[in-house]
Amino acid sequence: MQSLPQIAKALACGRTTSRALVEACLERYADPNGEGPRAFISLDARVARAAAEESDRLRAAGRSRSPYEGISIAIKDLFDIAGERTRAGSRVFDDRLPATRDARVIARLRAAGFIPFGRTNMTEFAYSGLGMNAHFGTPLNPWRRDEGRIPGGSTSGGAVAVADGMAPIALGSDTGGSCRIPAAFCSIVGFKPTASRIPTTATVPLAPSFDSIGSLGNDVESCAIIDAVLCGDAPSGARDFPVDGAKLAVPRSLVLDGLAPEVAQSFEQAVSRLSKAGARIIDLGLEELGEIPKINARGGIVNAEAWGYHRRIVETAAERYDPWVLARFEVGKRMNVADYIEMRELRADLIARVAAITAPFDALICPTVAIVPPTLESMRDPDFSGKTNGLILRNAAVGNFLDRCAVSIPSHAPGTAPVGLMLIGATGADRLLLALAKAIEPIIRLHHG
Repeated sequence: MQSLPQIAKALACGRTTSRALVEACLERYADPNGEGPRAFISLDARVARAAAEESDRLRAAGRSRSPYEGISIAIKDLFDIAGERTRAGSRVFDDRLPATRDARVIARLRAAGFIPFGRTNMTEFAYSGLGMNAHFGTPLNPWRRDEGRIPGGSTSGGAVAVADGMAPIALGSDTGGSCRIPAAFCSIVGFKPTASRIPTTATVPLAPSFDSIGSLGNDVESCAIIDAVLCGDAPSGARDFPVDGAKLAVPRSLVLDGLAPEVAQSFEQAVSRLSKAGARIIDLGLEELGEIPKINARGGIVNAEAWGYHRRIVETAAERYDPWVLARFEVGKRMNVADYIEMRELRADLIARVAAITAPFDALICPTVAIVPPTLESMRDPDFSGKTNGLILRNAAVGNFLDRCAVSIPSHAPGTAPVGLMLIGATGADRLLLALAKAIEPIIRLHHG
């Protein structure tokens, strides 16, 4: 699957049409050897074809809404689309009425000519980094698919859809790594913006203080284009940023602990290549990151806010939840208002202190996930899956806790275990981070597509 600029160029010069692109995506979805039925909770081919034909008519009449008119985007089952039911990957909302209007981000994508393409599978209510779904099945990771490895979550279906060519780009959410973790596990790019930049209206929440809306794509430029659209701006890619002289800090606390050998090797090689390209790599103690698990030890802000949303639903529909997910929600039940207020105060203080320490750097860099994708079979042990989920979330969640933007880029050699390199930017410095990521991408990505 090509990048959005490459597809837009092919459309502009008549080498392809939106209808042809949709048909190619539908063909990949219907491949009996593929993951289509597990990657998507629902997909209406008739609606997708009709939207593509309308885009082709607009382009032929010279009325394209943007250069990306007629390109499909897979939508996580978290966002309201007019006329469709939003389930959030759960059976709890089976009886929910179809949405009467689009979520604001969906409306912005439509205004730029993008075609919502199906509703992708996800961890129930976006509450896990594993990507498993007990209700709709779990789409398998492209890497060693015959071994049945997890895709990462919570935007599991979106990641597999992009990796398998069922869509050129996917819309996701990221509360603790839900765009970047599956991107790293599936060898694609995942971007998490600063949370406040993009509206979350008509989106099923997990934790409003942390929820952010991002994308998963084949390259950084594609994610940058979607980011501009989601912010309500004209679609535009990332600007240029010189790698030579860029100041990149490697935190030596928390995020490098307990790395799988494949992850450690890939990270060391990526750092070496960046250094040879002229980037200034600085080791940074940043012991402050060790405060994050201590602040979360009483349950965590995410758990508290998630329980605030789900407590009334649980009263009448507990039996419809995946028990594993429900148990995690109920952690929030044990917290009180004083705990919540204190955790928020401690978080704000930590954000300010880390911002001051890291101000001289263009970005922090570390592995996106500490391990490589485990097998779905190994996740059947609840204790093991719980510990694995925590380890998978650990690094990516740093960016959410510190209210920053972050991006994951594949850094492993083709054919080897998937590993992502994560860049964490300053709060609100999203476009700068995307520019840096675009420059770094060809250096660390070797000869990936």
